[in-house]
Amino acid sequence: MAYKKSDSYDPLVTEAIRLKYEDILDLLGEDKNRDGLEKTPERASKAIQFLTQGYGQSAEDILKSALFKEDYNEMVVVKDIEVYSLCEHHLLPFFGKAHVAYIPNGYVVGLSKIPRVIDVFARRLQVQERLTHEILHAIDDALKPLGVAVVIEAAHMCMMMRGVQKQNSSTTTSAFTGDFRNMETRNEFLSLISAKLK
Repeated sequence: MAYKKSDSYDPLVTEAIRLKYEDILDLLGEDKNRDGLEKTPERASKAIQFLTQGYGQSAEDILKSALFKEDYNEMVVVKDIEVYSLCEHHLLPFFGKAHVAYIPNGYVVGLSKIPRVIDVFARRLQVQERLTHEILHAIDDALKPLGVAVVIEAAHMCMMMRGVQKQNSSTTTSAFTGDFRNMETRNEFLSLISAKLK
């Protein structure tokens, strides 16, 4: 049996975007009908829809679908979560890792929901600073914890491939609420995300 990939895309949107990519290829001086490019506009149309699917998703719904009452009020840390997003200035990727912590206040959330929330916001046109705050506020609003911390470390292709062309540069952003504004709690979090488990 032949392999068949199954993705679901709105055919009208896919066709409209496909035509725009054909125009781009024409404007670049490429032959959109040559073998290697014949299906590129449709592939690119589906790719950009996949990479921006976060517009149609709700972080609040994801978090509230797995809230559990629990008498636990120590720090919960989920670290080294892969992040892939598109810079809204050049439509080039930035990618890296996110580290998220919260201190429960009567409720915990299913651990898989935190990476899902990150993807909701990362799968939109973004800047890293806003992405950091959107993740923080989504968790803070849904869980009402004693505090939330988010750190993102990312490499930006707009700096590496074009512009200043600095291949070894990376950007770190952070945001904190509640108890994480206390230096001792913040330092504990930063120590935990820096540590390697043995």
